[in-house]
Formats: sequence, structure tokens, C-alpha cells
Amino acid sequence: MIIVNVKEGESLDRALKRFKKKFEKTGVLRELRSRQAFEKKSVTRRIQVKKAIYKEGLQRDNA
Repeated sequence: MIIVNVKEGESLDRALKRFKKKFEKTGVLRELRSRQAFEKKSVTRRIQVKKAIYKEGLQRDNA
């Protein structure tokens, strides 16, 4: 369970924004979406490899 303490004088919008950030870090929605449609392990692995290649290319460009 996510607990967000609202500080004195803090607006509710700011506290809600902190809650949303914490919630997103837990990865609950990402997990839910991935479970909605089955994906073969080979497809998952292929996507991971593509992401790794993309990130490596970005690092080479910045270096």
C-alpha cells in the first residue's frame, strides 16, 4: 500500500502528484497491461534486445 503524508500547508494537488509518481514507480499499471494480452517469451526477449540496441546507440552518440 502506498502512503503519502500530506505536509502542513501543502496543496492537495501537490500531494496527489507525489502519489502518482510513487504509484508509477511500483509498476502496477505496466504489469497489468502486460498481463492483459499474452506475449510469447521469444517476442518479449526480442523487444528487450531491440531496446538494448537502441540504448547502446544513444550512448555511443553521446560519447
